[in-house]
Amino acid sequence: RTNFEIVVQDLKGQFHFLQANDISAVSEEKKSLMSPLKATPDELQNLIAYLSQLTGVKPGAAKIGPSKPGGIPFSRIAHPRLGDWLTYNGELSGNRYNELTQINTTNVNQLRLEWIFTVPLWKQFLPETAYFIENMKYFGLEVTPLVVDGLMYVTGPHQAFALDALTGRLIWEYSRARAPALVGDAALGTNRGMAVLGDKAFMTTDDAHLIALNRTTGKLEWEVVMPEEAMHYGSTVAPLVVKDMVIAGVSGGDWGLRGFVAAYRASDGKLVWWRWTIPDKGEPAAESWGGNPPKTGGGATWLTGSYDPETDTLYWSTGNPFPDSDDRNRPGDNLYTDCILALNPNDGGLRWFYQVTPHDVRDWDANAPLVLVDTKYQGRERNLLLHADKNGFFYVLDRTNGHVLLAKSFVRVTWASGIGADGRPQLLPENGLVCPEEGTNWSSTAFSPETRLYYVMALEKCSVKLSAGRWRVGRPEEDAAKKYLRALDIDSGKIVWEIPQIGPAEGKRHAGVLASASGLLFYSDPSGEIVGVDNRIGKTLWHFPTNGESKASPMTYMAKGKQFVGLAVGPNILCFGLP
Repeated sequence: RTNFEIVVQDLKGQFHFLQANDISAVSEEKKSLMSPLKATPDELQNLIAYLSQLTGVKPGAAKIGPSKPGGIPFSRIAHPRLGDWLTYNGELSGNRYNELTQINTTNVNQLRLEWIFTVPLWKQFLPETAYFIENMKYFGLEVTPLVVDGLMYVTGPHQAFALDALTGRLIWEYSRARAPALVGDAALGTNRGMAVLGDKAFMTTDDAHLIALNRTTGKLEWEVVMPEEAMHYGSTVAPLVVKDMVIAGVSGGDWGLRGFVAAYRASDGKLVWWRWTIPDKGEPAAESWGGNPPKTGGGATWLTGSYDPETDTLYWSTGNPFPDSDDRNRPGDNLYTDCILALNPNDGGLRWFYQVTPHDVRDWDANAPLVLVDTKYQGRERNLLLHADKNGFFYVLDRTNGHVLLAKSFVRVTWASGIGADGRPQLLPENGLVCPEEGTNWSSTAFSPETRLYYVMALEKCSVKLSAGRWRVGRPEEDAAKKYLRALDIDSGKIVWEIPQIGPAEGKRHAGVLASASGLLFYSDPSGEIVGVDNRIGKTLWHFPTNGESKASPMTYMAKGKQFVGLAVGPNILCFGLP
């Protein structure tokens, strides 16, 4: 036996990783199997120049041109193999539910840490600005790894990595300088991950560029600037692949911009379509701004959407209007902010929309997961969209038309008594106390077809609305922030079980959940523990202290016949497996 570790790529482009235990012997050829090169000095010089340009492209360079066809087809992304994790949520449906059962309720207590990958030199890619220093205490990777054919793809601040999914060993690395003068989460180095198609991996950058990397080498293939003008645009979203397109959105809505979602041709980055979330003057939705929508009306699109291949419909959520709390110059509902949009993925055309919070003045937005489920509901088979919103309501929509089938509060709500038959909130008089301040956030959710439960991280926290000339001190004890993992019955919206979270509820701690067919639910709590529970009753079966802070959601995959559970914690990727 030897100490060698070998990576073999077959003619189909798939990687095979051979560890020391897999190798019985290594023999060396006495001479190269390649024929001697016969070339003139000029021909050698030209060959060296050509090979040199294949080593990489400087950030910001122009397009290199389309790659050869092959690699991961969209059909595999639409119908992933058991053990794949090919999109941000694992499925185009946005549902973090997985069919793997090797890790189950009977053996989850044996889970152990298999490997750790620490993002190298991650601090040097982070800005030294007052905004960053103020928010640094909340920093951590928000990426969900992708796994395909033995390779794991992860992102860090202005970085991308390909790892051996079995061992965590680095295969290649891509990095670029951070963009100057950015604001918001993009300025903090936040990036939620990649998308894959063919021989490429796609990611957005802090300054709202969309780039394509060669999946095998990490070489930059093409790069496009998404915004028409700089403004305050950034991007933190993991792109979504639909057919032969890469679809992405932008962040920065709290700082003043005009939100949009756009689709680009995966082969070369050519723009396919563009959809503004703030209408132009003269368009029908402009009346929802008093007839004069601003060019910086907000409506950012910073969370990955969902796609239904059967109906060929793309679903994407939008952020709050700008300014978020000062509404003096934005009368009306302010479309299409705080909306769920159903789009034609071929041209970006609007099929329907539902606005969860008309005229939002509390920075609630609608950027929370859109989970697509096909199941029997209230006696008939339905195509559903499940969505728990920051405004405190859990929604069940008919995703074919946007009709509200159920809207029920899953946290304490004082601003509305409910959602009417017309889908609009039934507002209550303001009394100074607004609940919730933030019922949930972008943390991933999941629905289990076995339990028919929807799992969501819920935050019980209220805020006090102050008016001129008034002040208040302190807060009632009952209004102290508390965080829960809650399981909701989708037929009634009732809370079936809940688990109080350990650790601070405040701050940007938006870790999500992963459900499985084996009866498990994984999540990380604010204290830094990774937890596995029985998804039927919420009983804790396993936990692991990381001594770090997780702002990401778990995923799972198979490598060489072994199931792993992976999660980003602080600057690290942690992967767990059975002995």
